[in-house]
Amino acid sequence: MSSIGFELDPRLAADTVPVARLDLCEARLMNDARFPWLVLVPQRAGLVEIADLTPSERTLLWHETDRAGAALRAVAPCDKLNLGALGNVVRQLHVHVVARCEGDAAWPGPVWGSGPALAYARDRRDALLDCLREALSR
Repeated sequence: MSSIGFELDPRLAADTVPVARLDLCEARLMNDARFPWLVLVPQRAGLVEIADLTPSERTLLWHETDRAGAALRAVAPCDKLNLGALGNVVRQLHVHVVARCEGDAAWPGPVWGSGPALAYARDRRDALLDCLREALSR
């Protein structure tokens, strides 16, 4: 499969900021300062489920998910890393990688639906993006 015809879902585009292009996915930062949160979006048209990927792409997706988790832990130490590929609202295949700390705004529940997002201040967002890009490049 190629990225020909791929278009990022408008909601993902509105809620996230590009971080880095990996081999399969684009890593994007969720614009919610309450939680360090990456979203990985495979750059393939028409994907809805992980099963829509080829076997080698599924392997690569989990490798990139692990890489994103390691990058988050490096820049935002956490108690637990949450992974999810729900797709109930945004059907385009994407994987959430969320660094969670006991006592955060949604603990111990899920981050989805836990109140309105708190957008990053531009300088804090840009500093975090720099740190994440550095961590992902290792």
